[in-house]
Amino acid sequence: MSRGWVLVAGYALSLAALPHLLLAKKRPASTLAWFWFILLFPFLGTFAYFALGADRMKRRRLRRAARKNFPARGETLEAKRLLESHGNGMQYFLRSIATINQVPASTATSVRLLIDAARFYPTLEEAIAKAQHHVHIEFFIWRDDATGRRFRDLLVAAAQRGVVVRLLLDQIGCLGTPRSFFKPLVEAGGKFFWFYSLPLHQHIRFLNLRNHRKLQIIDGALAFVGGMNIGDEYAADGSVEAYWRDVQLELKGDVVTQLQEAFATDWFFASKEEIVAPEYYGLTEPDGTHLALVISGGPDLAREPIPKSLVALCTTARQRLWIATGYFCPDLMMLSALQICAARGVDVRVIVSEKSDHPWFVQIGRSYYEDLLRFGVRVFEYSAGINHAKTVLLDEDWLMVGSANSDNRSMRLNFELNVLIQAPSAAAELERMMNEDFAASREITLRDFLRRPVTRRLLEAALRPLAPFL
Repeated sequence: MSRGWVLVAGYALSLAALPHLLLAKKRPASTLAWFWFILLFPFLGTFAYFALGADRMKRRRLRRAARKNFPARGETLEAKRLLESHGNGMQYFLRSIATINQVPASTATSVRLLIDAARFYPTLEEAIAKAQHHVHIEFFIWRDDATGRRFRDLLVAAAQRGVVVRLLLDQIGCLGTPRSFFKPLVEAGGKFFWFYSLPLHQHIRFLNLRNHRKLQIIDGALAFVGGMNIGDEYAADGSVEAYWRDVQLELKGDVVTQLQEAFATDWFFASKEEIVAPEYYGLTEPDGTHLALVISGGPDLAREPIPKSLVALCTTARQRLWIATGYFCPDLMMLSALQICAARGVDVRVIVSEKSDHPWFVQIGRSYYEDLLRFGVRVFEYSAGINHAKTVLLDEDWLMVGSANSDNRSMRLNFELNVLIQAPSAAAELERMMNEDFAASREITLRDFLRRPVTRRLLEAALRPLAPFL
């Protein structure tokens, strides 16, 4: 009898959860997946839904009154001039990106592509060592290893000489790195916060929503944004199997002010401290030669700016659209955009990693290959290491670098940050890097892919329904 009552209670709890699920207005595939999971596994499904099913949240932002010292939110004269130098089609595209993201176009005076940690780590170390006023650091992962200790000690030294140091990390991403690891930084006068912290009972509904951004700002004048974290795995070179391929973008100019605002909003959510003093803003060179657009995504933004911006890139591309992504699980909207882009004759290529820290993602990604190959999209699997880069090369001189992968988690569940920028030299450098990566990859052809074993097809088909959860 007691077991019967337990079963009844489980189904009663499930039925109570279903109205919440339906009113959440998730995408139909996600709603259906959670619906059956809750019904088939009453206790486990209901708990998992409330722990992992949230894909929307409201977070406290800087009060409007507190943002009075932020620069004007309209386009600068230089950004407007650069926009108007483009044809009508490109202008419409760029203004649509700005509208989707509710962030105006900006400019950069300097753009540099930093390929792999071998270039990024020394550059960031030097910038921290030279900082005079503040260092703002935001990562998803910070390992308790030799690399993590080296960068922690750099921040400690900066704090000891009077530099304001703020370090913001995601605690789920940093599992294995205890808060005590950063005690020397706090004791030196630095500030450290988790984006939102454990224990679970305080944030159980948002366990699945993570801050995946990688942003570093030095003295309000220099910024780095991309896909790299802090850990020994990034420090390995290309001669070892554990090598991680990744990219970070170094920026100077007005765009740094917009990135500073992004950090300030994230910091306020975690710490309740407002970063609004004038000395944190407007320290950049006003006249930029590179047009830049900041693309911020997160579950607190109902517009879903990152997936819509990617679709806009697909519709705008005329010569080429090359995409590198650590994890590839496109939704129907993105899949259709890639197919249509290739059908128009654009050189569309997607490079994903054959090896991954999450192997099931590789199998799920492969389940989409046939849909792409039949429309002329070229697919490459990188085998020289783990390709963790998140880059887009658009036509001749546009590139996008950031933290967002081409999967549901990056599109809707994580807080992500990308920058789209027009920079011929950086685009040429990214082209060289991606050509190297194509050469280090195996191109997947439709003929060979259709000949794969039935066991692989079944595995891909069995895992594909998990895509909305990931």
